[in-house]
Amino acid sequence: MSTVREVVVDWMRERGLTTVFGNPGSTELPMLKDFPAGFRYVLGLQEAVVVGMADGYAAVTGRPALVNLHTGPGVGNAMGAILGAAANRTPMIVTAGQQVRAMLTMEALLTNVAPTTLPQPAVKWAYEPPRPQDVPAALERAYHLAATPPRGPVFLSLPMDDFDAEAAPCPPRRVAGASTADPAELAALAERLDLAVSPVLVVGADADWDAAVELAERCALPVWEAPLEGRVAFPQDHPAYRGQLPPAIAPLSAELAGHDLVIVAGAPVFRYYPYVPGALLPEGAELVQLTCDPAEAARAACGDAIVGDVRQALRTLADLVKPTGRAAPEPRPGPAPAPPGRSPMSPVSALAALAQGAPPDTLWVNESPSNRPDFHDQIRMRRPGSFLFTAGGGLGYGLPAAVGARLGQPSRPVVAVVGDGSAQYAVPALWTAAAYRIPVTFVVLTNREYSILKWFGRLENAPGVPGLDIGGIDICSIARGYGVAASRAESFDALVEAVRAATASDAPHLIDVPVAPPS
Repeated sequence: MSTVREVVVDWMRERGLTTVFGNPGSTELPMLKDFPAGFRYVLGLQEAVVVGMADGYAAVTGRPALVNLHTGPGVGNAMGAILGAAANRTPMIVTAGQQVRAMLTMEALLTNVAPTTLPQPAVKWAYEPPRPQDVPAALERAYHLAATPPRGPVFLSLPMDDFDAEAAPCPPRRVAGASTADPAELAALAERLDLAVSPVLVVGADADWDAAVELAERCALPVWEAPLEGRVAFPQDHPAYRGQLPPAIAPLSAELAGHDLVIVAGAPVFRYYPYVPGALLPEGAELVQLTCDPAEAARAACGDAIVGDVRQALRTLADLVKPTGRAAPEPRPGPAPAPPGRSPMSPVSALAALAQGAPPDTLWVNESPSNRPDFHDQIRMRRPGSFLFTAGGGLGYGLPAAVGARLGQPSRPVVAVVGDGSAQYAVPALWTAAAYRIPVTFVVLTNREYSILKWFGRLENAPGVPGLDIGGIDICSIARGYGVAASRAESFDALVEAVRAATASDAPHLIDVPVAPPS
């Protein structure tokens, strides 16, 4: 009979999980022993980096990513990134080693005392198999739970002595995950849409790009992006696109003023921060949410909800609605002009230079929170799957997610735009990019402060807060120390040329761009 290790390797091969993102410790060595030819182990030097790379990889491939961490300490180090993966709805199987079963009761060194509690509430499911023979079936179960909507990370604790035990084969099974929304509810919503005077569509990361376009064009709907979403689900150069809704109650409601029906597809209602009180909806407006997540529907702050496959719901609505006499929305203005000749450059100028220098098929990763509105004004997504951002609110996503995204889509140039503060949370990702020669262009917008926190300080009337200035960091020297070529671009033209050269290279490159703090 085969060993657990042999059965697991066969299962991984059948499932296409031949790329493993990890940072091994002594409790993981038995699982990784005699690592098979044709598999790829992507080493991250810190566990949050490992999960961030897997997050970017799963986002662009659409398949679950496999992560291997070091028992309790490794999971603890990764928790912020796992919370981000949960917010991003990333399908991910997180495994961690465990002490041998014979020493679990005595809580020997490296025993994960509460293995299924530690990763909560960030995972959909956490489990430690009761017997070694149950490990392959637990992995199969984890795969389906991670991949079934609403997608998300799951966790398995695997005792280190399980892998030499005998186990029976575990053939993959097919689980169809999409559930159809109630046809009667969709028909009723289609009638409301026909009768509405000024309806509007709000799209989130779970919305389908083509289905949203189809409904918007058929019904002449203006389209907003839901606040703080990690993906773009509608072409930002489409005439119907209005921009991003602000993530606060009163300003968001004000943007929707004049609309009598708000359809929110594939997003929570709503992801608010900071707290700016006001009416949840403008006067006279009703809201209907389309979501694959029953929990998201239940906790919505207002409106009704229809739970089911969002893509199918949008397409069904497009089929059911009658031709409209509403005028199509007027296109929004083009990007704001870049201020000329300032030193250091304004963020707007830097982002305009990136838009001019990067190839049209670039996959963008953003982790420059204070500049995100300007980013989307200057760099407009024109094809699906072109933008990654963390919806979890933490930092440390941008650098590793860009590395994972390029591994998942090696034919597309990847440009990560990160703040100098954000970069420090996951800077070891640069080592992985260099060690595996992953050609990512890292653009660091350096303003030597936590600009987003200074903005919040003004909003919250909190002057005199310490710890918001971060001068003295030489990011180019740090990058070179990890093996990544680095340069500095201090003018618009220099940045355009630097991005062109970096994105054409077959090696990673970091560009440090001094910018003025946002006004």
